[in-house]
Amino acid sequence: MSLRRVFVANRGEIAARIIRSCHERGIETVIGVSEADRDALPARMAGRAVCIGPASSTNSYLDVEAVVTAAVGTECDALHPGYGFLAENAKLPDLCAEHGITFVGPKAETIRKLGDKIEARTMAKQAGVPVVPGQDNVTSVDEAFEAAAAIGYPVLLKAAAGGGGRGMQVVQSKDKLKSAFDTAKAEARAAFGDDTIYMERFVGRARHVEVQVLGDRYGNVIHLGERDCTLQRRHQKIVEEGPATAVPADVVERMRRSAVDLARSVGYEGAGTVEFIVDQDSNEFFFLEVNTRIQVEHPVTEMLTGVDLVAQQLKIAAGEPMELQQDQVRLQGHAIECRINAEVAAEGFRPSPGEITEWTAPDNPEIRTDTYCYAGYTVPPYYDSMLAKLIVHGTDRADALKRMSAALAQFRVSGIDTILPFLRALIERPEFISEDVSTRWVESVLEEREFVAQLERSQQ
Repeated sequence: MSLRRVFVANRGEIAARIIRSCHERGIETVIGVSEADRDALPARMAGRAVCIGPASSTNSYLDVEAVVTAAVGTECDALHPGYGFLAENAKLPDLCAEHGITFVGPKAETIRKLGDKIEARTMAKQAGVPVVPGQDNVTSVDEAFEAAAAIGYPVLLKAAAGGGGRGMQVVQSKDKLKSAFDTAKAEARAAFGDDTIYMERFVGRARHVEVQVLGDRYGNVIHLGERDCTLQRRHQKIVEEGPATAVPADVVERMRRSAVDLARSVGYEGAGTVEFIVDQDSNEFFFLEVNTRIQVEHPVTEMLTGVDLVAQQLKIAAGEPMELQQDQVRLQGHAIECRINAEVAAEGFRPSPGEITEWTAPDNPEIRTDTYCYAGYTVPPYYDSMLAKLIVHGTDRADALKRMSAALAQFRVSGIDTILPFLRALIERPEFISEDVSTRWVESVLEEREFVAQLERSQQ
């Protein structure tokens, strides 16, 4: 089966990225846009753009029926969800199947099972993948106290249907548990309509490492190395890199094997990411979750391997067996990605929408910029603030860091504020250069008065 016309059910840089890969494969594209995105770059790039609703994402990009109706109405035979929005909503592939549209991603049942964090933990255990010690489905405060006593403080409360840090609470001591439990339940209920909570041991000095996997319908599963996503703010990634040079090689290899074992055990089809947390004090690693979609940071893997992951998604969705074998995957050098957001870091990362009057990205064959922005474009206030992803490749980490520092210095944006000054300051910190960081390091840096003062001066 060959794909003739793909409906792009997303916006921004990932929509532009998908359209580009489709066109390179001779596949026609249609994009669904909100009223706020009628004139955005992806709408200009696609063969056709159709409006699926007003600016509000709830009534456009998150409206499953509107999206599929638009795909059917434009006679698309496939749909690519990108990341975010409906990408991990099992209702979308279900509705696509009802209308004979190929969903570019895993089966609905796979998304449904892996999207439930408790069920995903169970499947990981069954596949022999280590999980963080904890208790599933803590239903009451009394249960929470019993579980925490058995696990030992500090503990982490997490929403079973969660993501992005919502419904997540770190509890340092017994006297803080009740309020944290109530807050986690309320946040989970408000964000996901499901207040199921589970508890894990809290890993203080943690690194966040994720393994990229590909699987097809014929049972072939491979990994394409890993990405270190430790630099985060409020559980949102800021800088990603690969390979994971701060983690012992034998631990990395076990994580890679575990990711493949888990993906194979669930019959995974398409591109996916198995996320792990690494305890830097013990070098133990534990399963976190599976993201059943293309990741924001997928260009890191593409720079390391030379493999177009979106093209692989399209081939797998079309029913083609993977030609790529595990022994053919080679990670060359080191790659780093920085997310460029329209935010004022010195003011608590306040969003900064508005018209871009200057947009000058670095021009260098070793530098990749994935974006949907240009001079004259007005960044709307309704969506995620990410404008672009800046990715560099070097012979090793030190070389990649040098290239990223130079690339960030060359990047020029006017008319709106961005986190470029924050990123420049962050990657020059000695802790980052020496890889002496954890998932909570960025928050600690932001508590330093001198660092904040430095950001304030750079914004003037």
